[in-house]
Amino acid sequence: MNINHIASSNDDAIIESALKILESRITYSSHSPELTSPQASKDCAKLKLATYEHEVFACLYLDNTNRVITFEELSRGTIGSASVYPRAVVKACLSNNAAAVIFTHNHPSGVTEPSQADIAITECLKKALALVDIRVLDHLIVGEEVTSFAERGLL
Repeated sequence: MNINHIASSNDDAIIESALKILESRITYSSHSPELTSPQASKDCAKLKLATYEHEVFACLYLDNTNRVITFEELSRGTIGSASVYPRAVVKACLSNNAAAVIFTHNHPSGVTEPSQADIAITECLKKALALVDIRVLDHLIVGEEVTSFAERGLL
């Protein structure tokens, strides 16, 4: 019997249990927490996207008081990219009755420096959503750390 294998299985079970507990604390209802700081948003994004080995683009939809409505994955890609379609993002924001949105995606490489494509699609989405009065609060890139466009002045 390999002791390392047992430790690894136990570690995986503990991590999975911890993730379930954390996720249960982010309930999406009228009693949902308000995301009042960039760190709270970062923690939520990291919880959802840190374990993927391929890129995923997602939205965190918020109401007028920045309470979480829901978190939704909109696109799954490869290890280096995920397609994002402005029409689909606008439609999803409207169907979730979002007053505001936080975009998030992961970089499986762990490097969270925004690419020119990341900056360009964020600007395009921001302009599209402004037409229907939906505020873009941030775009978070999840990797070893979480990079916030808002904190970097990129919004």
